[in-house]
Amino acid sequence: MALNKTIVLPRSVPVVHVPRRLPHAWRGCWKFAQKNPLSGMAAAFLVLVTLAALAAPWIAPYDPLAIAPIERLQAPSLAHPLGTDNLGRDVLSRIIHGGRISLAVGFWTVILGTCTGAVVGMISGYHGGAVDMVIQRFVDAMQSFPGLLMALALVAVLGASTLNVIIAISLVVAPLDSRIIRSATLQVRGMDYIQAAKSVGVSDTRILFRHILPNVTAPFIIMATVTFGAAVLIESSLAFLGLGVPPPAPSWGGMLSGAGRQYLERMPTLAIFPGLAISLTVLSLNLLGDGLREVLDPRLKGRD
Repeated sequence: MALNKTIVLPRSVPVVHVPRRLPHAWRGCWKFAQKNPLSGMAAAFLVLVTLAALAAPWIAPYDPLAIAPIERLQAPSLAHPLGTDNLGRDVLSRIIHGGRISLAVGFWTVILGTCTGAVVGMISGYHGGAVDMVIQRFVDAMQSFPGLLMALALVAVLGASTLNVIIAISLVVAPLDSRIIRSATLQVRGMDYIQAAKSVGVSDTRILFRHILPNVTAPFIIMATVTFGAAVLIESSLAFLGLGVPPPAPSWGGMLSGAGRQYLERMPTLAIFPGLAISLTVLSLNLLGDGLREVLDPRLKGRD
């Protein structure tokens, strides 16, 4: 007589996967650098510049404001790797500390100008109609002035200071940034899920920040890198024209307009080294923006 036996299989033990976000992030950065070598090198350079600026009080070999007339206009040496200026101040220390001002201006310009422009562009593109017309005519009026000329006028009225330079540059870049985000918003506004959200009574604010904002993040990131580089360049231009961060605070543009221009023939390194700092930083930001565009723009995926 056969007996029916119930065979009980042991329950499988659930496997707990521990998230490893940091290694995954590093792998993503490594893949990005492999796919875009120039952008990877640009990102590495920007990281070094940022770390050097943040650690400037500890890694700068000298006080950037310390005057030593007996050591004025010295050529690069072991004691002063990039030489000294007309007041005996160490050029390397001033370049390291000057990076703090340039990067701070770029960072806060992105926060104030780009973010404000992005919000205005989203509102303009989403609502359309009279709201869009009024905003765009105001944007047209602001864009009718050359950017550098407008920044010069604003700083001349407000006064030369770091805060006023940030405000002036933010007002220059915000209109263009709003136009870019408006174009991206117009493409998303007609999607079916936006119309479905409207039909069920979702508020405009929730649609803007829950449904539209994630879809314009890619152009925003690309735009932020380009704006950062433009802000560094405009700040240097203002400082070169005497309307930037007031001396004796070290800034790259101020170093060019001061000793760099005055002693160009006698000591050209006073202009070469801060000029290289500006050029390499802006170039790195542009290369990083190009690489991010290739990664984040779906129209460029699969393109050789």
